[in-house]
Amino acid sequence: MSNLLSKASIVLTPTAYSDGDLHCIKPNTATGDFDFTRNTTATRVNSSGNIESVAANLPRIDYLGGTGHILLEPQSTNTATYSNNFTQGNIFNSSNDPSLTASILTSQQATSPDGTNNAWLLKDNNGGGSGVVALRYFDTTVTSNDFNTITIFVKKALSNDFILLKTGGFDGGASGSTWFDINNGTLGNVSGSHTAKIEDYGSGYYRCSITFKTVTDVAGSIQLQLASTNGNNQVTKDGTNGVYIFGLQCEADASQDFATSYIPTSGSTVTRSQDESNNSGSSDLINSTEGVLYCEIAALADNLTFRGIALSDGTTENRVMLRYRTTTNQINLFIRADSTTIVNSTKALTDITNYSKIAIKYKSGDIALWVDGVEAKTHTNTFTLIGLDRLNFDAGNGSDDFYGKVKSVAVFKEALTDAELTCLTS
Repeated sequence: MSNLLSKASIVLTPTAYSDGDLHCIKPNTATGDFDFTRNTTATRVNSSGNIESVAANLPRIDYLGGTGHILLEPQSTNTATYSNNFTQGNIFNSSNDPSLTASILTSQQATSPDGTNNAWLLKDNNGGGSGVVALRYFDTTVTSNDFNTITIFVKKALSNDFILLKTGGFDGGASGSTWFDINNGTLGNVSGSHTAKIEDYGSGYYRCSITFKTVTDVAGSIQLQLASTNGNNQVTKDGTNGVYIFGLQCEADASQDFATSYIPTSGSTVTRSQDESNNSGSSDLINSTEGVLYCEIAALADNLTFRGIALSDGTTENRVMLRYRTTTNQINLFIRADSTTIVNSTKALTDITNYSKIAIKYKSGDIALWVDGVEAKTHTNTFTLIGLDRLNFDAGNGSDDFYGKVKSVAVFKEALTDAELTCLTS
């Protein structure tokens, strides 16, 4: 693999960056670097496993999962006005301040995912008997037909192994309860009104999330409840049940149905701008006649939108593009030459949110798509590409921005052999 990458004319890996640039390790001059913009600060998981802030216009090398990757995300807003103060603030369009049911909430009780002592302990109030123990946001209003995503970091603190996130009072398609096993890091029962996810952030913390959409009843409640078993929303109130919590995030969008990286707030909503990276390369580094576009990537979500990586002339009329499609778990090989579509071919993957090593070989009469060591598609169409001179994380002309996780991108100025493509993508 390393010998193959030495043959590439452009190689981008999560290695180095500075203001306005993502530095390619090849070439070792600025001609291969990507222009990068994000007009606001953002967060990442650093190599020590802690969430930290990254300045505006600095790319993020994120280590969630243990391996560094470039993180590219769309714009998003945390509408929870106090992301780490569970005694005040509202969420989504509006809500009451949070309230407690049969519970005690105490600040600064444990190290949180940002590495400081600012996690809260939510525990039952030792009031006797069994019942609901909860942190609740009542009179929460949302926008009809938006996707509403709630995320919170949770760590087992006392005896209970589960928590649940509950939406209530909205229409039937939006109300329900979803359980999370915070001892084993797995989903429990998931409401038919929710999509849900649990992510391991290390040190016992899991980021738990649900997404729901309401159409008619746009006012309701959102609750975090303690649970001793899957499917049961009650615990024994004997002072032995509790969890550490940190970092509430509430995101709403008409098309974005997934959580993005943590956006801290402290009194108002905060918007993180989108990550944009493009304009790498030159006509000296990219061969319009033949070559290979390679990447190791994972989608942020299977959210049925076009997200592309392309070699182009700055337009859509001459380009070699790999993209996620608007069909579930599909990638797309797309070549257009001199305003004519040459290939528009799709390949289904098991899960586009898992990393895949993908290569497009383009040469007139010899076109192939390779995925994880296997030749997935071949085409014999002939073409004459004109003026490829840039590599962009978009469709080649600034549309269909790529949002995802990137371990590597490389461009080869020659069409590799089948043996080399097997090695490259395995």
